[in-house]
Amino acid sequence: MGVAPRLLLSDVHPGDPLPDLVYDVTPTTVVLGALATRDWRPMHHDKDFAQNRNGVRDIFLNTPNQAAWFERYLTDWSGPHGRLARMRFRMKDSVFPGDRMRFRARVEKVEKDAGGCGFVELAVTLSVGDRICTECQARIALPADPAHNPWKLKGEHWRP
Repeated sequence: MGVAPRLLLSDVHPGDPLPDLVYDVTPTTVVLGALATRDWRPMHHDKDFAQNRNGVRDIFLNTPNQAAWFERYLTDWSGPHGRLARMRFRMKDSVFPGDRMRFRARVEKVEKDAGGCGFVELAVTLSVGDRICTECQARIALPADPAHNPWKLKGEHWRP
């Protein structure tokens, strides 16, 4: 995948869908995500423990791993000049090896703040088949014009 074209606030409108991101989860996806976040709890790397102690079918993605997948999805779309302002999500079901994750999003709101920074609010879902596993609300800053860069905003000028 090459570098995303520079996305400007004027390119985005309420109701716009983002391209889907689809990824096949493997045991390695789950284990490396847990290791990267220093989550040593056995339900993220020990299938026997997950099945017999947690009563689930297999090891499953941990919370920080899911957060990283949402961040990847959003920043792949926004490109290098988009800056994640805030994100919150609610996990409703687990994601296991063998699942095919599908990330989908829709633009909910587009606005500029008092300082002229452009923001986009998005509704994002992580689904496996017809099962919504996690719902996410995100706010991401986009350049309002070609000369603007949200990454240069500091202190009182950055109001996510």
